Amino acid sequence: MTDTPLDPLIALRPWSAPELTSWGRLPMNAVDRRSGAVCLDGDWRFRLLPAPDAPLGEAWSSSYVPGVWTLQGTDDLPRYLNVRMPFAEFPPDVPAANPTGVHERAVDVPAEWAGRRIVLQVGAAESVLLVHVDGRPVGLSKDSHLAAEFDLTAHVRPGERATVRLTVVKWSDASHIEDQDQWWHGGITRSVLLYATDPLHLADVTVRARRDGDLRVDCRVRDAGGALPEGWYVSGELDGQLLTQDAEFDRANAEDERVSGFLGEARLRAAVPDVRVWSAETPELYGLTVRLHRADGTVADTSRHRIGFRDVEIDGRDLLVNGERVFIRGVNRHDFHPLTGRTVSYDDMRADLVLLKRFGFNAIRTAHYPNDPALYDLADELGFYVVDEADIESHDHAHEIADDPRYLGAFVDRVARMVLRDKNHPSVIIWSLGNESDYGANHDAAAGWVRRHDPTRPVQYEGAAKRGWADPDLASDIACPMYAPLEECIAHAMSGTQTKPLIQCEYSHAMGNSNGTLADHWAAIEATPGLQGGFIWEFWDHGILQRVNDGRPAGRGGAGLYDNGVAAPGHRWAYGGDFGETDHDGAFIADGVVFPDRTPKPVMFEHREIAAPLRIDCFRHEGVVLGNHQHFRGLDWLSGEWELSLADGGTLTAPAELPDLCPGETAAVPLPFAVPEDGGEAWLTLRVTTAGDEPWAPRGTVVCLPQVRLRAASPVAHTPVAGRAVEVDEDGLLVHPLLTAAPTLSLWRAPTDNDELGGMAARWRDWGLEAPLRKVVAVRRDPGRVTVVADHLCAGGTVRHEQVFTAVEGGLLVEECAELPEALHDVARVGSVFETVAGLNLWEWFGQGPWESYPDRASGAPVGHHALPVDELFTPYLRPQESGGRHGVRRFTLSAPDATGLAVRLDRPRQVSVTRHRAADLAAVAHHDELVPRAGCVVHIDAAHRGLGTASCGPDTFASYLIAAGVHRWSWTLRVL
Repeated sequence: MTDTPLDPLIALRPWSAPELTSWGRLPMNAVDRRSGAVCLDGDWRFRLLPAPDAPLGEAWSSSYVPGVWTLQGTDDLPRYLNVRMPFAEFPPDVPAANPTGVHERAVDVPAEWAGRRIVLQVGAAESVLLVHVDGRPVGLSKDSHLAAEFDLTAHVRPGERATVRLTVVKWSDASHIEDQDQWWHGGITRSVLLYATDPLHLADVTVRARRDGDLRVDCRVRDAGGALPEGWYVSGELDGQLLTQDAEFDRANAEDERVSGFLGEARLRAAVPDVRVWSAETPELYGLTVRLHRADGTVADTSRHRIGFRDVEIDGRDLLVNGERVFIRGVNRHDFHPLTGRTVSYDDMRADLVLLKRFGFNAIRTAHYPNDPALYDLADELGFYVVDEADIESHDHAHEIADDPRYLGAFVDRVARMVLRDKNHPSVIIWSLGNESDYGANHDAAAGWVRRHDPTRPVQYEGAAKRGWADPDLASDIACPMYAPLEECIAHAMSGTQTKPLIQCEYSHAMGNSNGTLADHWAAIEATPGLQGGFIWEFWDHGILQRVNDGRPAGRGGAGLYDNGVAAPGHRWAYGGDFGETDHDGAFIADGVVFPDRTPKPVMFEHREIAAPLRIDCFRHEGVVLGNHQHFRGLDWLSGEWELSLADGGTLTAPAELPDLCPGETAAVPLPFAVPEDGGEAWLTLRVTTAGDEPWAPRGTVVCLPQVRLRAASPVAHTPVAGRAVEVDEDGLLVHPLLTAAPTLSLWRAPTDNDELGGMAARWRDWGLEAPLRKVVAVRRDPGRVTVVADHLCAGGTVRHEQVFTAVEGGLLVEECAELPEALHDVARVGSVFETVAGLNLWEWFGQGPWESYPDRASGAPVGHHALPVDELFTPYLRPQESGGRHGVRRFTLSAPDATGLAVRLDRPRQVSVTRHRAADLAAVAHHDELVPRAGCVVHIDAAHRGLGTASCGPDTFASYLIAAGVHRWSWTLRVL
C-alpha cells in the first residue's frame, strides 16, 4: 500500500460505494478450517489515520488483534447512540473525518505449505476491510460481523516471510445498515487465521439431519487450478458409521457441464437407527467427518462437524421442533465484553450460555448480527434454540434504504453469507433478515434466497409486522413484533385471524430496575394457544469499565477491577456520554438481565422460576400436585428437597422423591410434613437441583424453587399499655432512641429508568412529590397514645396523613392513613420512611427473598426466613435509582453484632426496602462512584408501591400494579431488641 490515493483499493473509495460489497473475497462456506491453521492474534504494528486517504506517516504504535482501537488508548473513543447515526451524512455518504486503522505484521509462511492453497481469514472487521500483502492489494470486504477470506497463494511464498497489512475504515456506506443499538467501535474484532488446503478442496458442506435418522450431506468441490481432476470422490463417517455416496445424485450432476468440470457436487447418505434426537433440552450431537479423496484414494481435504438430528417446521400458528410446540424462553445477545468491546473469548461465551441455561433460558436471538462462530458450537452443545440474525439494521434511515436498489446486493449478500456459514448448526432454528430496517423489496429478495437455499427453517423479520401480523404474503413466517402490549397479543391469538406463530423478538426491556409483569406475560403465553414466547431485551448491560481520574477506558488491563456488578474504587461502568460525546443516548445501553461483569440481576431469579421445568401445580388438603413442564425430558436429571417455612417458627427440611413423569404429565404426592397446629403462616417449598453433573451445571445446582402456601397468617392482636408514654416532638415527629429520622410519609422513589423514559418521573416532579411541604394540622396526646395529623402540600394536591402511635405490649404500634386526592392518581409509593442509628448492619426478615423483588416482579422470590448484611441489599443498577426492595415482607429485624437493634412487624405483607441511601441521594447522581453511603439505615415501609413495568422501551406496568387515589391504610409495630 502506498501513501497516496493511487492505491487501487483506495481509488475504489469502497467506503461510499454500496454496490461494492467485496473485492477479491472468497465465497462463504461451512467447512471447518480451524485444524492446522496458524493464528495471527497478538500485537500488530498500528497506526490510526484521520481518513482512509491520509498519508501513512512514520509514527507507529501497537494494537492487540483481535480488539477495537476505541478501547486501546487511541483518541477515537467509544460512542453510544441507539437510533441516530453518529454523523449527519445521508446514505451512502460518510464524513470526511473517517478514522482508519492500519494494522501490519510480518507472517512466516510454513515451508510445508509449498504447493498448497493458502488462505487468510479475518474473523470480523468494522466496517470496511482492505487487505494488502507486501504492498500489493489482495481484496476488500464489508459486513462487520462475518469472516472474510482471501486467497494469498499468488502473494506469498512458503518458507518465507510476508508483511500482511489490514486496513480498517470505520465509517462507510455499510455503517448505514449497521446502525444497531450498541457502542460504535472500530477495529478487527475476531481472530485472524492463516490456513492452507490442497488445491483440490471442499468448497462447502451442507448437512440435513432429520429426527427420523435420515442424514444427507451435500458436498461442493473446487480446484484452485480451475478444472477438477478426474476420479475424485468424497467419503464420510458418523461416529464411526460409514456414509454411502448417492450415485444417482452424482450421475445427475455429471450430465451438467456447468458443474462437472469447474464445480463438483456429491451427496452422502445414511439412515441412522435409534437416532438420538437433538433439542434444547436434549442436545444430542454426533461427530461427522467428511473427506475429499483424489483418484488414488489419498485424502485431499477433511471437514469435521458436530451435528444434531432434529426437525423444525411451522404447522398453522405453531412453531414445532421435532413435532412438539415448544415455548421460546429467549434473550437477545450481543457479542460484548466490558474491557474488549465486541471481542469475546470462547470461555466468556461459554460462561454466558452456562449462566443463561441455569436461569431457565432456552433460546438466543443474535442481536443484531451473526455472533462469533464459537457461540453456535456452544449452543449446539449446551442446548439453545437460536434465531440467527443478519447484520442489517438501518434504523436512522430505514424507510429509504429498505427499497433502495443500491443496497440490494448488501442485503442479499449479508443474509446469504450468514446462512452459508451457520446452516449446519442444529441450534439454529430460524433465520432473521435483520432488525429495525422498515420493510421493502430488499428484504423480499433476501428472503427469497434463503427459502430457495434452505427450505428446512423458517424465516422471520420484525419489520414485516407493519403490514399486519396475519398477512401471509410477507418475508416473515413468524409474527415477531417487539414490545407489543400483552392484551393485543391475546386478542390476536383469540381473533380467529392468526395465521402464523406469534413470538416477540423483543418483549421485556431490562433497563435498570425493570422487567415488571414478566410472570403475567408468561401466565398468558402458557394459557393462550397461538402465543409461544419471546426474547427479552437483552442479556448485557453494555457498561465499559472506565477510569474515573482520566475518563479513559480501562482496556485489557482492567481484569479484576470489578465484582458482583460493582466497579472497583477509581473505576465505574461508563455509558453514553461518559467519553465526552455530546450527542448520545445515555444509559439506554444499560438494559440487560446481567451487569457488565455477568453478575445476574434480580430479574434472572424471576425468569428461573417462570421457566421452572418442575412445578407445584396446585395444593390439595392431602398433598400437592407436581407437573413436568418440559417438552422432551423426564425428571430423572433432577433431585429435590422439601422445605417447610413457618412464620412463627423455623424451617424444616425433608428429602423429596420425585415422581416419574413424562413431559406434560402431573402426579399427586403427599405432604412431606405434618404441619404444626401453631406457628402461624406456613409455606412449602420444593428445592429442585441437578441430580448429577450437567454440561452447564454441577450436581446440586438450584434449578427452581416452586412454592405453595399451606396456611394463611392469623390476625395479630395488640394489647395497649396505658401507663407507658409515647414521645413526639413539637413537630409531631416520633422520638425513638434507635431512630435518627422519625417515620414520615413517602410518596416518591428515586426514578427508575422506566419512570424517567416513560414520563412518570416528570409528572411526579411536577406534582412536587420529592419533598412536599409538611404542615402539622393537629397533635392529640392521650395516655399511652399520640395522634398526629399533617398535610403534605404538593403542586398536584394536598395529601392528609394521620399517624397514631400507641404503646403496646412489647413495643409501639404505628397506625397510618394517607388520603390521596384524585389528581394524584398514579404516584410511586405510599408509605413510611425512617432512618436508624449507625451500627445496625444485619437485616433479617420473613417474607419474599432473598433477592430484590417488587409487586410486579415477585414470582421468583420465595417466602421464607432470610438474612443479609444491609450493604448487600442494594442493587447497583448502572444509573442509580430505586432498588433493593423486598416484596411481601411480614416482619424484620435490624441488628448490631451484639444482637441489639429494632424489630418491626407489619399488619400484612408489604413492600420494604433497607439501604444506605435516601431516594434523593440516588436521584442526584449519575454513577455509583458518586454515592456516599449513610452510616445508618434508610427504611421504607410501603402500604402500596407502584409496579416497575418496562416503559423505557415497551409497555408500562398493568393497571393492577398502579396506585389509585383515595385512602391508604397500614400499620406496624416497632420494638427494641
